[in-house]
Amino acid sequence: MSGGPNAARPRVVFDFAGVLFHWKPLDLLQHLLPQHATDDASAAFWAALIFQGYKGDWAEFDRGTIAPGPLVDRIAVRTGLAHALVKTVVDAVPHSMHALPGSVALVEQLRAAGEPLFFLSNMPAPYADVLERANPFLRGFQDGVFSARVQLIKPEPAIFAHAAQRFGLPPQDLLFFDDVPANVAAARAAGWQAEVFTDAQQAGADLRARGFTIPG
Repeated sequence: MSGGPNAARPRVVFDFAGVLFHWKPLDLLQHLLPQHATDDASAAFWAALIFQGYKGDWAEFDRGTIAPGPLVDRIAVRTGLAHALVKTVVDAVPHSMHALPGSVALVEQLRAAGEPLFFLSNMPAPYADVLERANPFLRGFQDGVFSARVQLIKPEPAIFAHAAQRFGLPPQDLLFFDDVPANVAAARAAGWQAEVFTDAQQAGADLRARGFTIPG
């Protein structure tokens, strides 16, 4: 790593959904499928069928090996939901992902302190395109990896190796924030520093503990 006042600290890598961006699938389904997702329990049932715990068809979407049209076809067949309803859900996802103000503030604080910033996200290519266009604050990131653009997904070890190589940094010099414990565990297994993200306040505390200058 190059010299300078922040050279001894790890480089910060953020996940997207649930970290930088609001992602509440149960709320989304209750809004879009009110006749099916009538409460949290029924919304959870439909979320499990549609998103499959981000495995199966949806993992292929994240990996970039299936396009939105075939994904909608598969979900409609698998769930019995009308094709038009499924398409509405799939199309709506990126537009429901609003930037979290606390996380954006944390990003701006780090950037103002001269910290290089990176991201690593399981994200279908069409969603990545929408989020990049709609969120100017992302231009402040030095680099990042979207799963669909490299056809690798978390928590597979290969995506962490790819990201470290792309960022030009050894794994131990990367600090990853992700809201999914399995992804945090995978990052640590790959040699990264990593913390489970709960909110921006906790992330700020984690950063201060590592020597970052972040207002409390």
